[in-house]
Amino acid sequence: MIPYGRQYIDQEDIEAVVEVLRSDYITQGPRIEAFERALASYCGVDYAVAFNSGTSALYCIYKALGLKEGDEFITTPITFTATVSMGVMLGAKPVFCDIEPDTGNMDVNLLESLITERTKLIVSVHYAGHPVDMERVWQVAEKYGLYVVEDACHALGSDYKGHKTGSCKYSHATVFSFHPVKHITTGEGGAVLTKSYELYEKMLRCRNHGMVRGEDWEYAIEFPSFNFRITDIQCALGISQLKKLNHFVQRRRHLAELYKEKLGALESLSLLVEKPYAYHSYHLYPIKLTDKERRREVFKNLRAQGIGVQVHYIPIYWHPFMEKLGYKKGLCPTAEDFYQREISLPMYPALKEEELELVVKRLRSLIDG
Repeated sequence: MIPYGRQYIDQEDIEAVVEVLRSDYITQGPRIEAFERALASYCGVDYAVAFNSGTSALYCIYKALGLKEGDEFITTPITFTATVSMGVMLGAKPVFCDIEPDTGNMDVNLLESLITERTKLIVSVHYAGHPVDMERVWQVAEKYGLYVVEDACHALGSDYKGHKTGSCKYSHATVFSFHPVKHITTGEGGAVLTKSYELYEKMLRCRNHGMVRGEDWEYAIEFPSFNFRITDIQCALGISQLKKLNHFVQRRRHLAELYKEKLGALESLSLLVEKPYAYHSYHLYPIKLTDKERRREVFKNLRAQGIGVQVHYIPIYWHPFMEKLGYKKGLCPTAEDFYQREISLPMYPALKEEELELVVKRLRSLIDG
């Protein structure tokens, strides 16, 4: 089976982890801050806080920004559930912005029409690794006094108008994920980057039970929270992986070019685009079938032939927990049409060119045969 995504681990990564296992600290030790510094430096921002998952990272930045019951936040329906469910867990109401059909990102032209007196936050999701048009999002946010968070769990290593995703040039904070299928991995893990020392301090407390340390044995719990801590074992892997990130992104972009070359002329599918302002990091390689009625058939046949395709994503408001909150199908027509046509092809640095050729051959035999 050729998976749709997988980690790349080499001997350097293994040795970095083993070194920590032989040390005095396997958690709450020096590798955590070292990983945070390296990540912040790579993205060109002041502060980073590492977490045990991207989901935890989203929860803590929403909490740090004061998102609460009665608030609304605007985001896309084409994302993983964590983007939305972490806001819902804080009592806030998600408002869904329809998408651009050619990138899968939120259509920023629609943002102003969704803002109400209760809107507090815009969460821009960089789908598949392609940055949202963040300068335009920021202009809307400034006009209405809103916070902006970039859910960049797909987009480590991407650029927007020459600025690294994570630099927070046009946002208050950026969230990354380090799940094994992402650009670098810590096994499970995530991080929030920000220019704000105030947000940084709040997230440090949110990560560790709402705790502030005092003298000697003393500590104070300022608000109830969770154990969202990441380990030194994971961060040692993250430091080692980060050294290879540029290579990983270059490899993904090369594979994307090969897919484009071999699939771009087919009338039976369409490819997403890379906008002039974007440097795409290709966490995913989505295609859209012209005939959406054939999507399940094509998906099942590719899986049966050892091609581990996936679909990203079922619109969030189609899920039962959102239906119980009163959301119904038909809310974002472009997003729903996108979902009904989309298939994600294998995309990861260790994907061999002969494997990509096999993916293309089997896909073409199904849709053009």
